Formats: sequence, C-alpha cells, structure tokens
Amino acid sequence: MADRRPEKSCEQACESLKQQDYEVAVKHCTEALLSLSQYPPAHLPEACQAEIDRIKIETLLYRIASFLQLKKYGQADEDCRHVLGEGLAQGDGSFRAVLCCMHLKGKLQIVSNVLSKSLMGESLNGMVTKDLTRLKTLLAETEVIV
Repeated sequence: MADRRPEKSCEQACESLKQQDYEVAVKHCTEALLSLSQYPPAHLPEACQAEIDRIKIETLLYRIASFLQLKKYGQADEDCRHVLGEGLAQGDGSFRAVLCCMHLKGKLQIVSNVLSKSLMGESLNGMVTKDLTRLKTLLAETEVIV
C-alpha cells in the first residue's frame, strides 16, 4: 500500500483518544475512512485488502469510542453495527485477528474502557445498548484469549 495516510490518520486518532481529544479523534478517523473508501476491493492484492480491512476496523473502533465520549450515541451505534456486521460476516477469523493485534499493541484497552464506562454510566436506548454490549463482549473475549 503506497499511500500510508489512512494508517497515519488511524494512529493519530488513537493518540487523540489517549489525550482525550475526542473531536480530533473523530476527525482523524473520518479522514482515514474517506481515504480508505478510495481503494476498490476488487482491484487490490489480497495482502493490501487485509491491511485496508485492519485499518478500517481499528479506525471504526476508535471512532466509536470517540462518539461515545462525545455522547453521540446514534453515530457510535451506526459504526458499531458496521464493525459487527462487516467483521463477523467475514467468517475467516481476520476480524478477531485484528482485535488480537490491537490487544497485543495495547490499543484495545482504550476502546474497551470507553465501552464499559458508557454501558455502566449512561442511559442508552435498547438497540444502542444491545450493539455496544455485543461489541464489548467481543473485546472482552479477545482480551481473555490473548
């Protein structure tokens, strides 16, 4: 993948989350996702597509955490459904591999903490709670496995 901008934006989003600058994290995530949408999946080698998928999942997780901190629950839920739908639909284990990799790099804990805080402290509607709980369960399972 010659253009490293999406990955750089993803890393900047992670750093913004660590610094609790959630608006900036959302901005970086959105930039990364827009940049990734320019790569048509059918025309890429499998290795490049796997890297794009990894960056996309990671970016969506950071954006979910940022939206939750900003109390933008509808947007967080929409991204959550994308992560769960696309990630679990692959069925080849690549989604769980991305989560494991994030955990090993210490990046999953940030997202997991925000999810826990939101599920415990906020009054969310049923669908948002269901989706976020499902995602939190997947993250917790990943942390136990690794």
